[in-house]
Amino acid sequence: MTRSKATAIGFIAVLLWALLALLTVGSAPTPPLLLNAICFTIGGTLGLIWTAVSGQLGQLRRVSWKVYAFGTVGLFGYHALYFSALRLAPAAEAGLIAYLWPLLIVLFSGLLPGETLRRGHLIGAVLGFAGAATIIAGGGAGFQMQYLPGYGLALLCALTWSGYSVISRLVGSAPTSSVAVFCCATALASWGLHFAIEDTVWPIGIWGWSATLLLGLGPVGLAFYVWDIGVKQGDIQMLGTSSYGAPLLSTLVLVIAGIAAPSWGLALAAGLVTLGAVIAARASATG
Repeated sequence: MTRSKATAIGFIAVLLWALLALLTVGSAPTPPLLLNAICFTIGGTLGLIWTAVSGQLGQLRRVSWKVYAFGTVGLFGYHALYFSALRLAPAAEAGLIAYLWPLLIVLFSGLLPGETLRRGHLIGAVLGFAGAATIIAGGGAGFQMQYLPGYGLALLCALTWSGYSVISRLVGSAPTSSVAVFCCATALASWGLHFAIEDTVWPIGIWGWSATLLLGLGPVGLAFYVWDIGVKQGDIQMLGTSSYGAPLLSTLVLVIAGIAAPSWGLALAAGLVTLGAVIAARASATG
C-alpha cells in the first residue's frame, strides 16, 4: 500500500468522527460508559467477524500481549479520561484542551524514525487548533480554577490519544485486525465500570437505537481500523493536521441537521482549518 493511499484511508476516520456529535445526541439519555460498552461491543464483534472471514484469525495468536495491553489502554484510557473530564469541567473548555491531540501528534511524530517535522506541518497544526478553538470555545465561559481537575484529565486525554497514535507506528508489525481485540477488551472494561458506577438507561426508540448502532459501526468502530492503517503506513503529520477537520465537519453536520445555528465564527473556523490543511499538505508534498 502506498503512503498516500494509507493517508487517505486514515482520513476516513476523521470523516466518521464528524458524525460523533450528531449520533451521540441521538443516543441520549444513555450514560457514557454504557454507550461506550455497546459501541465497542459492536465494533469489536464486527472486527472479529471480518478477521475470521478474511482468514486472518490465526494472526491474532501471534500478537504479543503487550501490544494488546497497549491498544486497550489507548482506546479505553482516552474515552474514560474524556468522559470524566466533561463531567468535572465545562464541555467547551474541556473539549478544547482534549483537542490538543492533533497538534501533539504532529509534534511527537518528529521523534519517529524516518519522519521529519517541517515548519509547514507545525504552522498547519497551529492554524487547525485555532480553527477548532473558534468552534469549541465559542459557547464557553472561560477557564475557571474550580474546574482544574477536569482540565487536567482533558490534558491527559489529549496525551493519551496522541501517544497511542504515534506509538502505533512503532508497533506497525501488529496487524490492523488486532484492533478488534482492543475494541473487545475496551468493551469489557466499559461494561464493568458501567455496572459499578452508572445507572442503566438503554437507548430510546428507533432513532435512539439507530444512532447507537451507527456509532458502533462508524465513529466508535470502523474509524479505529482505518485510523490504524493511516498512522502506521500513511503521512502521520498530514493526518494529525487534517484531524482538525473533525470538529469543523461535526459542527457543519449539526447545522445541516438543525441542531446548531450557522455563524461567522463557523466560517472563520472553516477558513483556518482549510488553510492549515493546505499548508501541511504542501509541506508533505515537498518532503
